[in-house]
Amino acid sequence: MNIFTPIKGILFDLDGVLYIGSKAIEGAIEAVEKIRASGMLCRFVTNTSTLSLISLQHKINALGFSIPIDEIFSAPQATILYLKNQQNPICRLLLADDAKKDFKNFHLSDTKANHIVVGDIGSAWSYTLLNEIFNSLMEGANLIAIHKNRFWQTEHGLQMDIGGFIDSLEYASGVKAMVIGKPSIHFFQIALDDMGLNANEVIVIGDDIDADIGGGQSAGLKAILVKTGKYRLNYVAASTIQPDLIIDSIKELPSVFGL
Repeated sequence: MNIFTPIKGILFDLDGVLYIGSKAIEGAIEAVEKIRASGMLCRFVTNTSTLSLISLQHKINALGFSIPIDEIFSAPQATILYLKNQQNPICRLLLADDAKKDFKNFHLSDTKANHIVVGDIGSAWSYTLLNEIFNSLMEGANLIAIHKNRFWQTEHGLQMDIGGFIDSLEYASGVKAMVIGKPSIHFFQIALDDMGLNANEVIVIGDDIDADIGGGQSAGLKAILVKTGKYRLNYVAASTIQPDLIIDSIKELPSVFGL
């Protein structure tokens, strides 16, 4: 029996699966179109925290895709949902300027925050900044990590991601971060609930053995790993996580379902 027989929906990771930087991966546009035409439900899930939701949609569709904004689930959007359920959140945002636009309805402060929201800020990291955040945590602020990825693939090669900075803040302060994006089970559940499907009816396809594959399987989904983006054979071979299937790229996905 095909392990993907009962599948009714697919969660697509974005960066490294559909595109890298400003270039769509070969065959990705056509693969998504074939999956859509088959009647499968699609959602696009990402830990990307450098772009606002509208900017993210514009980037994706400028590459040739046609993805509605309500099918995109980003870790910053999940963070916003989380903060809306907190009492009187005052936030310090360690985010790219464009991503901050989606947080405009929150009370923001760099000195009196009770929630420190950490995302991708590139080269803005410094010892001074880390120490400021450390002291806020020691004074009782909560640490919210939009994600905790180790590294990611850019057009110029691998780049260290924010996971190491989150680890250092946790170690120094003793404060455990609330991790919002993948591999959080809660993040995957948001997408499942929106699709109206159970975990055993959905697969996730990604390039990250930890966040995409491990996270998806922990949430009860089947998981397909692609050999594009941040995929590295040695890293995957050393992992205890076993994908349900490994394919060369998203281009092969329709054939997995006989399309």
